[in-house]
Amino acid sequence: MTAISRCTILAVDDTEANIDVLMDTLGNDYELMVAMDGPSALEAVATAITDGTPPDLILLDIMMPGMTGYEVCERLKADATTADIPVIFLTALTEIGSKTRGFQVGAVDYMTKPFEIPEVRARVQTHLSLALARRELARQNQILEETVRQRTRELVLTQDVTIHALASLAETRDNETGGHIRRTQNYVRALAEQLRDTDKLDNADIEMLHKSAPLHDIGKVGIPDAILLKPGRLTEEEFEVMKSHPTLGMQALAVAEHCFHGETEPGNFLRFAKEIAYSHHERWDGAGYPRGLAGDDIPLSARLMALADVYDALISRRVYKPPFPHAQAVEIILKGRDAHFDPRVVDAFLARQEDFRQIALANADHAEEVETLSQAYVRG
Repeated sequence: MTAISRCTILAVDDTEANIDVLMDTLGNDYELMVAMDGPSALEAVATAITDGTPPDLILLDIMMPGMTGYEVCERLKADATTADIPVIFLTALTEIGSKTRGFQVGAVDYMTKPFEIPEVRARVQTHLSLALARRELARQNQILEETVRQRTRELVLTQDVTIHALASLAETRDNETGGHIRRTQNYVRALAEQLRDTDKLDNADIEMLHKSAPLHDIGKVGIPDAILLKPGRLTEEEFEVMKSHPTLGMQALAVAEHCFHGETEPGNFLRFAKEIAYSHHERWDGAGYPRGLAGDDIPLSARLMALADVYDALISRRVYKPPFPHAQAVEIILKGRDAHFDPRVVDAFLARQEDFRQIALANADHAEEVETLSQAYVRG
């Protein structure tokens, strides 16, 4: 924090005798700049700012030729680079109206001539102390804000790394790949952006949907390898075990959410993650699992994930099938309208189908997938 004794004061008055008095009064305690009229005062301030040494306080006469002190003060307060410099009017005008106008144009104080030297010194010291305190507070706030931004960046990075580590753990135990994580979360973002207005999704909601989507199959870590990695068709009993992975995922995320209780608010992230993990295998017609939810009873986040997951399964190579062309995947999605998928989500998919194709191309795992995705496709 700057010491008061190192502060600079600009004294503005068109009478040399008044300038001399101010020099004698304040010259031993502060650095003094002087100006004899309004334009010179503004020029002196501009030059000082360019040099990196703006005045810490301005003592300003009102009745000056060419430009009044009121006009000078208004010009200073209208400029962001000078608006915070405190101005004290030091004038012979004693009327209440003059004082009122002085404060209206932005002055911090108003003293009348002839002035008492001890009063001038006291008021100058007071306003310099206040100005320096405000400046230090602003500096500390900037430091605090930057610290908060840095901590937020670190927390977001940690969260992202944790999410992808958990998601990758699930994917490494499955026939799917890491590209599946990137593709599906970007599909979900595209659908959410398309439905932003109709479903009242804000930027924070869309970001949380994007972040939470990779955890949709986290429950697969609880499925035995003999079932999860089986290359052929599952038996009815094995499929029942496989169908438990949404519940396992929801339960794991519920435990994580419980850890926040009483400490901080987990926000929408874990809520969306639980919804997606638990309900992305539900169907619009109620024929899905694990709860057989139907229609709008299925959370929107899970309805988005359901379509994103199926589209990605269709256009991706699996041990049990080749990748389907984009056009064929679109046809299958359309056939699932009102049955497997929410019709509004299908409409959003049709509006953004080229985005889906580009996302899949950018994150393809195999050359065969790139070849099929490059084939002709249908437009909605």
